[in-house]
Formats: sequence, C-alpha cells, structure tokens
Amino acid sequence: MKSYYVLIFFFLLGFVFSSCDQKEVKTERIELDGAIIDSLISDYDIEIGPGAALLITENGNIIYSKDYGLANLEESIPITSATNFRLASLTKQFTAMCIMILNSRGQLDYELTLTDIFPDFPEYGSNITVKHLLHHTTGLIDYFTLIADTVSQQLKDQDVLNLMMTQTTTYFPPGTEYQYSNSGYALLAMVVEKVSGRGFANFLEENIFSPLGMSNSIAYENGISTVENRAYGYSLIDNEYTRDDQSLTSAVLGDGGIYSSLDDMFKWDQSINTNQLVPFTILNEAFISGTLANGEETGYGFGWLLDSYLYRHRAYHTGSTRGFRNVYMRFPDEKMSILILTNRNSGSPKEIANQIMEYIFTSNST
Repeated sequence: MKSYYVLIFFFLLGFVFSSCDQKEVKTERIELDGAIIDSLISDYDIEIGPGAALLITENGNIIYSKDYGLANLEESIPITSATNFRLASLTKQFTAMCIMILNSRGQLDYELTLTDIFPDFPEYGSNITVKHLLHHTTGLIDYFTLIADTVSQQLKDQDVLNLMMTQTTTYFPPGTEYQYSNSGYALLAMVVEKVSGRGFANFLEENIFSPLGMSNSIAYENGISTVENRAYGYSLIDNEYTRDDQSLTSAVLGDGGIYSSLDDMFKWDQSINTNQLVPFTILNEAFISGTLANGEETGYGFGWLLDSYLYRHRAYHTGSTRGFRNVYMRFPDEKMSILILTNRNSGSPKEIANQIMEYIFTSNST
C-alpha cells in the first residue's frame, strides 16, 4: 500500500511540472494589419507592371506572404510565391555556405591562401586567405574595371579568376581595410570548384538546393540550365517598362548568379534556424563580424552584413543587378525574417523592409 501512495505522489508531481513546462513554451504571435503592409509596398503593386514578392516569418512560420505585379510583362504572367527572381548579391550567402560546408568536412581551411589553392596565382595572392575573401578584406581589384571595351561575351567566374591572375597588386594590403568585393566572391566560387572537384552550380544543387528541397532554385548557366517560373527584369525607359536583365557580368555565379523564389527562400531561412547544413559552431561564424589587422570590426560576416536596426541585432543583405533589386533581413533575437524580391531596376526594397519592420516592432511592443 505504501508503494501505491508513492507512485501516486510522483505521478501528481510529474503532472505539476508538465503543466509548468507547457505554460513556459506559450508565445504570443505577432499581429499584423495587411492593409498597412500593402500600403508600404504599394509602389510595386502595379497590375500591369513588374512587381515584387514579400515574405515575413516568425518562429519558423510564415506570418505574411503576398505577391504583386507581373513576372513577365510580355505574356502577362503574374508573380507568385514560386516565381524565381535573380537574387543578385543575396547569392553571396549561398557562396559562403558552400565554403562552410567544405570547412565542416575538413576539406578547406579558412587560412589557406590563393596561392595555396591556385599554385599559378601571382605572388600577391600569398597574402590573401579564404577568410579575407569571405570578409571583403582582400583589396582585390574590382573585375568590372578590368573588362576591355572590346569584350562582347558574358564573363564567367573562371574569367574573373583569369583577370585577377593578370594583376600584380591589390588596392590595399589584405586584412587592413574593408571594401566590398564582387571579385572576391567570384573567386570563392572557383575555390569551391577546385577543392570539391565539382562545378559551382552542381555543388550548390547537390549540397544545398537538393538537401533543402529548394527544387526551383538554380545557379543559372545559359545553354546548360533553365530557370523555371522565371521573373524577367525590367527598366523604365521612355516611360515604358522594357525587358532589361542581362549584362556582361550576368553569367558570373559566385557573386550574384542564383535564381530563387519565396517558396525556396523560406526553406533556406528555416535551414539557418535549424543548422541543417552545417553545425552551429560553423554556421555561427557567418554572423560574426570580420576584424581588421588593427582590431576594427568590418560589420560583415560570411555573406551577411551585420548591424542593428531599432536597437535590434540584424543580419541582412541587399541584392541589385540589372532588372532586379532585393533585400533579405534576419532579426535573430526576435526570430523574424523579411524578404522582398523585385524585378525592376528602380525602387528601394531595403527602405520598404525597414518601414515594414518598424511598423511590426512598434505596433507589437509591450
């Protein structure tokens, strides 16, 4: 009989603690007024013009998602959550993830130099490490400035590497200054190819897109791959929107060549929350600022700009290229993200995202 009462006592005790645990995990959901959000992004809500796709998440849930305007003006195809936009420099976080994946497998050390990886690289590369490339502290010459006037074919990442190998110096000694570098991230794509033995587009598909179920995302290679559900980019010329989304640098993948959609980017966002591709200890380095030789922080991690907005920690990136302007922000402490993808060569998605998040934070403050 005594053991019977002891069992009842522990059963009741467990029930009490279980009830306490249930109370602790309750969270309040963010409340949104869709009309207010739509008013803030109304500049893109044009029925017969290029538009935008908006996604807001909290605690791993989509709390607002909406599409505006057309993906293809010529065929009157509307933008949907499956529409693929060129990400432009949002690509850099994927390029950085490829490097982190190789590091997590013991295949690549961040302190390796360009001459370690590419033995034929000029001597100045012996002072440039993989970490310098990730943090934009290389001082590499901007490849845009090295394109000859006679060039008519689109450049690829290999061409950027070739251009860097014609140089003999950098803008500044590596590690001493911060200067945003598309050259650096194109070279990172070539590092991925050299170390893995796989083409950069293939490595992305096999190690990021496929494992995450990002079935529509692609590093687009003309003549090799196809962008399904494609949004075309447009510029306003003589008061008319004209398809205008290709340039000499549009085929460079590592700095801006990925196409993706709201649906797929939600999966990417969740993979960061859950450390799905690499362990937390490795992923966390992406969100730690680089440091210069003098100890000054750069405000850039591995593919992410790092700052604060409205007194909240923020990791974000913008992406601008011909015909597309995008922004992706993460607020880790609030477990919130906002993504805006657009297919026109004007407007400021970053400013709109700032306004939307200010509305959300102020209207839900306690």
